[in-house]
Amino acid sequence: MMKRFLVFIFFMQLGVLQAQDVQYSQFYANPLYLNPALTGSTGFTRLGINFRNQWPALDQSFIAYSAYADHFVEKYNSGIGMMISGAKESFTQSQVHEIGLLYSYRLRLGERNFINAGFQGSFVARDALFDQVILGTQLDIDRGTIIGSPGDGFEGDSKLRDLDLHAGLIYYDDRFWFGASAFHLLGPEISYLEMDGNKLSLKYSLQGGAKFDMAPGDINDFFNNTDQERSLSFAFNYKKQGQFSQLDIGSEFYFEPLVLGVWYRGLPTKFSLPNNESIISLLGIRLESGLELGYSFDFSISKLGQQVSGGAHEISIRYVFSSKDPSKKYYPELPTFRY
Repeated sequence: MMKRFLVFIFFMQLGVLQAQDVQYSQFYANPLYLNPALTGSTGFTRLGINFRNQWPALDQSFIAYSAYADHFVEKYNSGIGMMISGAKESFTQSQVHEIGLLYSYRLRLGERNFINAGFQGSFVARDALFDQVILGTQLDIDRGTIIGSPGDGFEGDSKLRDLDLHAGLIYYDDRFWFGASAFHLLGPEISYLEMDGNKLSLKYSLQGGAKFDMAPGDINDFFNNTDQERSLSFAFNYKKQGQFSQLDIGSEFYFEPLVLGVWYRGLPTKFSLPNNESIISLLGIRLESGLELGYSFDFSISKLGQQVSGGAHEISIRYVFSSKDPSKKYYPELPTFRY
């Protein structure tokens, strides 16, 4: 009985997630998903993939993944990119996939001050199979029985296809950054029933932070000593979609080539309703070749609990094709988090 109850709770949570966007813990390692204005933000060519396994201790699974590529076209001060993202859960075998094309423009405000503006146009596909779903109208509470069979009320396979649009801005200099983004401007349909009007809510996001350089160390490569970058960054990420809102705060220490980070997700957004969700720890490494690897773990502090949910695992891999010629880099690197 307890297992069935937990599966029910899990499915109810998935119902919420299907009406909301998937949230990644390493959102700066998934930059195009965070803000379209970050397209081409490295000034070079970048490839990346992300994978997230949510609540692995439950019988049902929920996974999310994304892959992206972007490039900065210096002649036009523009970034171009493409991203594919998806999510899948096993209870209703529902899947959502999105493929989008992105463009951004970099505007110089001063010697070291810039604004990036970007947008993304996407094609979205949603599929589900409701053979195991029992509707509330099928429950006979007085007798404790189920009327009909699971899946009644649905014809079986359900498919939705729609277009969507996202947009964003970000300001940055050598130390500070602040960004704003808006998603689902076209309001794609998310209801599998025949009635219309159930559209995906707009999502608004605000991101920002500051990076503080520390005294560099030395790396002995047996031939000479090179400076080892050391920096400490603090950041926040606020998201609101429909009636749901969330605020994350965190810090990241870069001790070349290692990155150590910690996030607290779910500060009280209403004084009467604390939304404590998880504490996130992160370990990353940045290699000289341009390859960056990251792993994070979400420790659940919500009512669902760590023992029941198992938290969440997340992996990020990306590669930046950076130029070895320093004269090719005309813009300062964004001071944002690496993960």
